[in-house]
Amino acid sequence: MKHPDDKEFFDWLEGEMPPDPDADPNGTVVDMESARAARSGSPDPNPDSGTDSDADSVGAESADPNASVPEAESGDPDTTVMVDQAARAVGPGYLGRLVGAKRLDVIPIWLRSWAELKTATGWVARHYAHAAGYHALRSPVYVLRLALQAPTGAARFVGTTLRWVADREGEPVRLAAVRHEDAAEYLTLSRQRDRRVRLRVLISVVGLFVGLTTALAMYVLAPYWLQALSVSALVMALGFNGRRADVPVIHRAVEMPKAVKLTSDIVLRALGSLGIPAINQAQGKGRDGFEFTAPITRDGPGWRAEGNLPYGVTVTDVIERRDRLASGLRRPLGCVWPEAVPDEHTGRLVLWVGDQDMSKAKKPAWPLAKSGTVDLFKPAAYGTDQRGRWVDLTLMYVAGVIGAIPRMGKTFLLRLLMLIAALDPRAELHTYDMKGTGDLDPVGNAVSHRHGAGDDDEVIEYAICDFRALRDELRRRTKVIRSLPRDICPESKVTSDLASKRSLGLHPIVIGVDECQVLFEHDKYGKEFEEIATDLVKRGPATGIVLLLATQRPDAKSLPTGISANASLRMCLKVMGQTENDMVLGTSSYKRGVRATMFAWGDKGIHYLIGEGSDARIVGSVYVDGTAAERIAARARAAREKAGLLSGYALGEEPEQTTATYDLLADVAAVVPEKEERVWNERIAARLAELRPEVYEGWKSENVTSALKPHGIRARDVAGTTDEGSRTTRRGIVRADLLKAITERSERPGAA
Repeated sequence: MKHPDDKEFFDWLEGEMPPDPDADPNGTVVDMESARAARSGSPDPNPDSGTDSDADSVGAESADPNASVPEAESGDPDTTVMVDQAARAVGPGYLGRLVGAKRLDVIPIWLRSWAELKTATGWVARHYAHAAGYHALRSPVYVLRLALQAPTGAARFVGTTLRWVADREGEPVRLAAVRHEDAAEYLTLSRQRDRRVRLRVLISVVGLFVGLTTALAMYVLAPYWLQALSVSALVMALGFNGRRADVPVIHRAVEMPKAVKLTSDIVLRALGSLGIPAINQAQGKGRDGFEFTAPITRDGPGWRAEGNLPYGVTVTDVIERRDRLASGLRRPLGCVWPEAVPDEHTGRLVLWVGDQDMSKAKKPAWPLAKSGTVDLFKPAAYGTDQRGRWVDLTLMYVAGVIGAIPRMGKTFLLRLLMLIAALDPRAELHTYDMKGTGDLDPVGNAVSHRHGAGDDDEVIEYAICDFRALRDELRRRTKVIRSLPRDICPESKVTSDLASKRSLGLHPIVIGVDECQVLFEHDKYGKEFEEIATDLVKRGPATGIVLLLATQRPDAKSLPTGISANASLRMCLKVMGQTENDMVLGTSSYKRGVRATMFAWGDKGIHYLIGEGSDARIVGSVYVDGTAAERIAARARAAREKAGLLSGYALGEEPEQTTATYDLLADVAAVVPEKEERVWNERIAARLAELRPEVYEGWKSENVTSALKPHGIRARDVAGTTDEGSRTTRRGIVRADLLKAITERSERPGAA
């Protein structure tokens, strides 16, 4: 804020004040240095004398019996305790400030990125090409308009010239002199007018003579094309002079958005309208209430302002008032995006104000829309941020969760990710549309190895068989990776080179489930789905298996904690509350200011992205409708057919029967006799391997625990005797729990 010179104001005020009648005329001169030294408790009135107040001097002063001591030591309530010592400034030196300084980019980001530079150049070229074509087509209309307006322009030119020659602009002044009966002034003005008129008449006559002579010479001597060009230019000039302000001759080819330049006054006004007490108090006392740490600059298609909020005010306080902030800025809600600054204090605010609403701004063409393939081990563009820059996503080594309320673009976002996966010919896709509307059919019918739609019993049976097969595939892959030499697999995870080796069978597997709560809340297989999905989320990424789950009910039932807590890729479109926000984006995300609740109903496809090793980002995903999805899926199918990698559902093949032909509970009951009320899980695993080696071979205690958990049988601490005869406690089960689970299963309709 700008303030007047306070010193000059108070000096003037002091001079205007009457003298104090009670004041001593013989005033005493006060030594200000001594007074300041007395207030600071220093025995030396001269701050420059003596040594610095270092540790030695402090010790010397403490030894003086007459030295003043703080109230806490002396017990004197009148002793002043100075909190801040102003003897000398403390803090990092110049070198320390340089080390901690933030260096701004010498070359802007858009100039360093070839893709962004190419995109910007393309936009500019298309803009001017469109404008040129628009005006070229309408140029005959423009010429006709100017020709029709030429008589009016000629009349205006003649009238303006006559008024100038007659000095009509000075007439109001001369009439005023007549009204005031000021003869001297009127005579002066009249003489001035006479001189002006004589000079202007001479100039007009000379100009008329030169003009007519030039016109006659061109008529006699100039070729026809020059005559036509001259007459046309004269007519156009007169037509332009005769134009009306409300009827322009040339219309705009492109309606540019009219965005007001962001200034410090506008930002401070908007922050003051939020109703935050600390900001309002600061502005009420004449301060700004916001400390700008950098100039307001253009940042992409918008303006960027950065600074510190008052002490005690966080960026979260501003984010939760985003609608008020947009009102204070007089901008649409989709243009205003307050953000926190990573690795800074919670009061550092970055305010980005776009020229256009993010949901309405035209996005650049998606690079994969018409051509190209994908390597899932490398980043691929899938959306743009508020500034229109591409945001890349790597689908390997992650497990993803997508959450939103209905009709916000959740299913389209999942389908977009599956399309990206489909463009890698090596990827094996498993798609499940539990909503049953067919949104994933373009991908499933074209390339998916397994595909299901709806919540019918046969679809659920189909899905549980596939999930069991995926669990077995996960176990097979772990053995393959463990058996590979270290020089081939140094990090014990699938790489792009390993995925390309067909003999190893480590190709990427991408599973996409829309409305995953249908699986996890199923009365018969819900626990088993949860157990397998949790295993895939935890161990799948390293083995090349990616699980993507989407739900419109992000709560503990539809999105189990074991899954939501271990998913490394999180995408959250608009949700209604803090609980749903944190279920998708992670615990305490709402408190940190990462709030998907701030999205408006019109922000379709706009979401928070957490993943890719960076902080939360706001991304608007690419919109791909059903027709475009079918074209992209057809391209992916052609690439698979060429490579000989099309399989499963896309080829019309029925899956192999993977439903268990054994009864786990019955097998456990068979190996746990009645006399054993409690038994260790490791002994159950050994007995099961002996009973059915083709099924249970290699099982250990933890395998028994995870296999019985979906049936409601919880592992306990069981005391027992080892083979050596010593007593100890290990994890096991109670036979009564096993019998109870068998009884409850038998009573459920349709139970196996």
